[in-house]
Amino acid sequence: MTAFRLAPDVAHAFPDTLIAVVTADELRGHEPWPGSAAALDELEQRLAAGAWAPADESDPRIEAWHTAYRAFGTNPRRIRPSVDALGRRMAKKGNLPRINPAVDTYNAVSVHHGLPAGAFDLDHVTGAVDIRYADGTEEFTPLGEPGTTENPKPGEVVYTDATGVLTRHWNHRDAHRTRVTEDSTRVAFVLETLQATRDGHLLKTAAEELTGLLSPHSTRTRTYHLSPEQPEVTV
Repeated sequence: MTAFRLAPDVAHAFPDTLIAVVTADELRGHEPWPGSAAALDELEQRLAAGAWAPADESDPRIEAWHTAYRAFGTNPRRIRPSVDALGRRMAKKGNLPRINPAVDTYNAVSVHHGLPAGAFDLDHVTGAVDIRYADGTEEFTPLGEPGTTENPKPGEVVYTDATGVLTRHWNHRDAHRTRVTEDSTRVAFVLETLQATRDGHLLKTAAEELTGLLSPHSTRTRTYHLSPEQPEVTV
């Protein structure tokens, strides 16, 4: 069991935060995921036809994250929120990268709904996961750079566990240690909004879409919600 906790000072600074944590047990990452492949293909076809485009920084969903990044000292045009960076890449290249089925799935849901998404391999998480302000002593090894160690700046919002930082700048980049691969079997996916009053329904829809894509490849999926009113869940 793993607890996810929203720190009181982060909740106070961002009082309309809502985070969906979707867990998948006995995930089968080596088999074909036709539903996810079709979801990606459809988005790319709609983009090519001019029928849809990813949310950009003029969209209120992205603008809210830019405002939050500035509030904790990060320039969002240099270090972009994950959904912003993903949408920009898709708008420029016309497609999304193919990493592995689980990652491709949450990327598709993220860019479709304009909400940041990520995931952690729970078998590589130690202790509770805290969403809190960094104090500057923590260590972070970026995804794809196992030989690199960074120290988040004091006041930066991070996801951490007992070993180190799992994401920097709230959702900009994930850690190498807890990355999701084809071999990951117990995974927690997160979807986030800072404007639950306005976008909570989008978060619910996105979580349902994600669950629908995961369910054929998992023995069990569950959805939990973190908010200032419910700052801790155990998954």
